[in-house]
Amino acid sequence: MAYNLQSLITILQKILDPQQSLWIVDRNKPLLQSLLEKAESLLEKSSSLTNISSLESQIADVTYKAEDIIESRMVSSQLMQNRISMFEQVDSNRVRLTFPTADLQQVIQELDYAKEQVVKLISASFSHGDAQHGTQQLESTNIVMPAGVPLSSSQSDLVGVDADMLQLKDRLTNMQSKLDIIPITGMGGIGKSTLARNLYDDPLTTSHFDYRGWAAISQLPNMRDILLSLLRHPNEKISDELNECNENELKDILYKRLYGRRYMIVLDDIWSTKFWDEIRMYFPNNSNESRIVITTRDSNVAQHIVNSKSLHHNMQLLHTYESWDLLRQIVFGEEDCPLELQRIGTKIVSECGGLPLAIHVIGGLLSKVERSKDVWEQISTDVKASIVESDDRFSNILSLSYNRLPIYLKPCFLYMGAFPEDYEINGSRLMRLWIAEGFVKSNGDKSLEEEADDYLKVLVERNLFLVTRKKYNGNAMRYSIHDLLRDLCIRKANEENFDMRRLHVHSSFEIERVCASPQRMSLARSFICSQNKFPSSDFGILRLVRLLDVVDMVFEEFPKEILQLVNLHYLAFSCTSGIPIGISRLRYLQTLISSKYQYMPNNVPFEVWEISELKHLMLRTLIEIDKTEIVHKTLKTISYVRVTPSLISSGFFKRIPNIMKLEIYCATTPNIEVDLTHLHKLEILSCRSSLNYYNGYLHRLRFPCHLRKLSITCCVLCGRFLTTLCALAKLEVLNLNYCRFKRDGEAEEEWEATEEDEFRSLQFLSFNSLNLVRWKADETNFPRLRELFLYYCYELEEIPSAIGDIPTLKTIRIYKCGASVAASAEQIKKVQQEEYGNYDLKVVI
Repeated sequence: MAYNLQSLITILQKILDPQQSLWIVDRNKPLLQSLLEKAESLLEKSSSLTNISSLESQIADVTYKAEDIIESRMVSSQLMQNRISMFEQVDSNRVRLTFPTADLQQVIQELDYAKEQVVKLISASFSHGDAQHGTQQLESTNIVMPAGVPLSSSQSDLVGVDADMLQLKDRLTNMQSKLDIIPITGMGGIGKSTLARNLYDDPLTTSHFDYRGWAAISQLPNMRDILLSLLRHPNEKISDELNECNENELKDILYKRLYGRRYMIVLDDIWSTKFWDEIRMYFPNNSNESRIVITTRDSNVAQHIVNSKSLHHNMQLLHTYESWDLLRQIVFGEEDCPLELQRIGTKIVSECGGLPLAIHVIGGLLSKVERSKDVWEQISTDVKASIVESDDRFSNILSLSYNRLPIYLKPCFLYMGAFPEDYEINGSRLMRLWIAEGFVKSNGDKSLEEEADDYLKVLVERNLFLVTRKKYNGNAMRYSIHDLLRDLCIRKANEENFDMRRLHVHSSFEIERVCASPQRMSLARSFICSQNKFPSSDFGILRLVRLLDVVDMVFEEFPKEILQLVNLHYLAFSCTSGIPIGISRLRYLQTLISSKYQYMPNNVPFEVWEISELKHLMLRTLIEIDKTEIVHKTLKTISYVRVTPSLISSGFFKRIPNIMKLEIYCATTPNIEVDLTHLHKLEILSCRSSLNYYNGYLHRLRFPCHLRKLSITCCVLCGRFLTTLCALAKLEVLNLNYCRFKRDGEAEEEWEATEEDEFRSLQFLSFNSLNLVRWKADETNFPRLRELFLYYCYELEEIPSAIGDIPTLKTIRIYKCGASVAASAEQIKKVQQEEYGNYDLKVVI
């Protein structure tokens, strides 16, 4: 668990940062600096090795020991200072931090020893050569390399990919003369190699190409073996002449053999761009319809090779009926499945999550056992365990993806195993959790949030995370993980003691288990509980916790024990009494979330603004802010701020210069403008008010020019105001919710966009519960609109017919609107199909 070093490094950097204003560490500074240097060096050297399994436990132990020594003393010193400041006039902003010298020296020595062992491994790998080093690492992890031929290459086992076969065969045999490279991407075990093998052996392709070659690349490619595979004729042994050639001679032979011929080459299971860059020059472009098929789990590798994601063929998981069809073929072949086994078989196959490899493994097991209801029922009770136990190769194939992850991504991947099966998590929340855990390293050029976003993208590109919901612009919003990969997370987390410092409670049974382990609780750094029965009195045991997420536990009074958890970086809770006095004791808080909605204003203690590291303040209550002089440069998110004349006159909005997401509420029309134009980083803005026809709130708002998303709720609108929004050149999303249209104090109920009204970047437009009756607009007003959503607009007569002429429009979604609205949407779709051949537009009613 060398990746744990990053958390230790983050802690030490925080203490030693010359800009920090909390800790005084003069006495121990040299030792702490030495410890930081040792940890950084060890992490760097560990990252250069694919696997250091023999040293993982040693590095993990010393890292945990160092963290416990440092954070225990930090917490004790801070609590002591807090108690003293309650009775004496002392500066509670500065805390002297001292450590037992012997303890620090001990962990430094242990880190030194671990570093020496890593250096020896690196030296040994260089002295024995890359090929032996690869073998050594594979043996050390007991990984069985997948065979060059996929688990099954029979046409009968290829289920659910008819469309894939047709599409790919067309790309292989079409008349495009230049060399075409076809990447097949997808998660481990999804059937990439099987699909490629069936394409390779298909009679159409065998007759179309003059020469065909297949090579299994794997994670540690041996170039000589790969060249020999490509030069070997199908079903023939390698000739003695080829065996006697060196690598460079084989490369020349391959190039000459392919030159002038129409060839099909399959490079199966590519893991790195380096291999491709080395071999690509030996595939000549004969301009004669030659093709290269590659399979890879890593979309980045495919992107590097073809430089266009649109050319990737990304394989999808099987549907339930396709999964059952595949299992039935594997177990019964041409025979009929007995009716009594069909129900159990469907249940078994549903546990495979649509992953062909899992279905093959469980099918192989079922084909060897007695075909009886009792035996199948027994297997169905624990399908996943049966899959893993019946075929080591299954576990090894999935483990390859984990073992090849960069060291900094391993804890981020393992973290998903802590959530329940089929759990979907917002990307923004997941990134904040990673940051609070200390997994994310800043390189100086990017913020931690930007780095975490890059981490997420890589895990998706490697097909380890699934994107379950996208935003309006196609970017990922929610994520989940395949059940079998989740099992891999849990297994690896147990093997590497990853979950020893993390308590994630999702059932009453887990509550009992956690409460029975006070020692484990006292060392926990993360506590996430989705149950509402956990005793709040036990929070005090979590003295070193950095992350506390208990939003499902609703408190009437804020638990005072939480205010003693001074190591907290992330706090999410639900409490009807709001934010307590004393919250500023949590000096390291970066994220503060209260999910309990309150509709009455609630004074947030002034001391909240004194938490210097606070980035995200998300309260489901109206925040009354008294005059404050503090400039808060770290704040990126804040909701909901109640806009009052005193708030504006105090210049509050000028004191949050780096805010990116802001939610504001206004009950009455302020006397002066609400000027947000100076908030140059603000991208997402939500405006609410109490709905009345005398509220001129929106007309006094001045928007920043970089606004990307705007939501307006319970406000009074008129066409003139919406015209002003056209000046927001980067506005991509506009949500209008529970609003009323008016003109000169009268209900207008009409929005007529003029020729000059152009929302030049708007892609998503949503109307929800408006009193709008007539809407007049055409394609020139929304030239880039992709999605139009209409909810509960009972009074709206119709959608303007010219909306259908917007070339980018993909979806019109209607819910609980009048029949005439639905009819106009259907008419738009009909015209687009019959007159323009546009079958891409979807209308969902």
